[in-house]
Amino acid sequence: MRIGFISTYPPIECGIATYTQYLTDTLRNQEMDIYIVSHRGGSGKNVFTAFDYEDGNLAEKAFSMMTRLTPDIVHIQHEFGLYGRSYGVSVIPLILKFRLAGIPVVTTLHTVYDKISYEHLVIISSIIENSDAVIVHETYQLEALKRYFKERSLLDKIHVVPHGAREIKPVENAKAGLGIPDNTKVVLMIGYFRPNKGFERIVRLWSTIIEKHKGGDILLMVAGKIRGIEYRDYRNMLFNEINSSPANDRIKIIRGQISQDSFDTIISASDIVALPYSISSQSGIVAHCLAFGKPIVTSDTPVMTSLIKEIHSGMTCNTDEEYIDNIDWILSDDNLRKEFSDNALRYVRDNIAWSKIAGRHVEIYKTIVEPSVLSIDTIWMD
Repeated sequence: MRIGFISTYPPIECGIATYTQYLTDTLRNQEMDIYIVSHRGGSGKNVFTAFDYEDGNLAEKAFSMMTRLTPDIVHIQHEFGLYGRSYGVSVIPLILKFRLAGIPVVTTLHTVYDKISYEHLVIISSIIENSDAVIVHETYQLEALKRYFKERSLLDKIHVVPHGAREIKPVENAKAGLGIPDNTKVVLMIGYFRPNKGFERIVRLWSTIIEKHKGGDILLMVAGKIRGIEYRDYRNMLFNEINSSPANDRIKIIRGQISQDSFDTIISASDIVALPYSISSQSGIVAHCLAFGKPIVTSDTPVMTSLIKEIHSGMTCNTDEEYIDNIDWILSDDNLRKEFSDNALRYVRDNIAWSKIAGRHVEIYKTIVEPSVLSIDTIWMD
């Protein structure tokens, strides 16, 4: 089966790019024929760059390049802003072009919030109506869509396939590689800086956490950057909070774009990961935490609460006091950290390893492509 992906792709700095790379690499290992049509800047095996983020004729450029590759099915990785202005509205004529050409389309919705804004709903409704299948990563995302869409023909198109995770061993001597003493316990916050991440909340609590913790030296590590030029005000506010913290000598900043090898080293050096998000959709960072067996301390949003309840790989928090107490508790209890770590690694192995997630995708592709092949064969035989 020849599958054509439309997505941002490495070395472009984007979580969707990394996701697509992991998925397509694994599909190739399962003997799928994979081609990628990417934004300008992507490169790699069978990767063809055809358009930029705000091209006025983005849909035509992507469609023209993809049809030259004669795919059996096209899989679009969707995120708002990847496909032009006005919330990436160019994805809609793109899907329609494939529909008119008789080429089936699967669309993965990487962002579906529990409460869907009017603008997002306009885009999402057109995607669901015109795609042959739609993938979301979380059950709560399907439930959110059910509140807005009542037609069974639309809901039947939607499949829940979790975000995949690698099966990988931590980087050896990671703390030493970052200049951190091996006996120092590290709380990590990592990812693009944006307001809904809430990183400043842990920074403001850090001096209190240090005062409470009696189990040795601890360090807060903050790693990341803003994407492009968005959220510069938030970044500046965050750094001001760090600089003015009474415990700023116990905060380590790793600023800038982080390569995959560096990312793996940073997360390997951590003992727990803090995710004080105010709004949660699916998160690649969470998948990486699970892959490396890192306990997480997170906000009590519906998706995080559900995740922690299912996996038992960390703790959820609502109040500042709960963040302080839970971070201290996990840092102080070696057995608890190991229990959370073992649970996370087991969950990855049994449920969301990329090999399993790629297999789920193939099953969806076959339900769309193979029935049409069978019907053609039947007509010919008759």
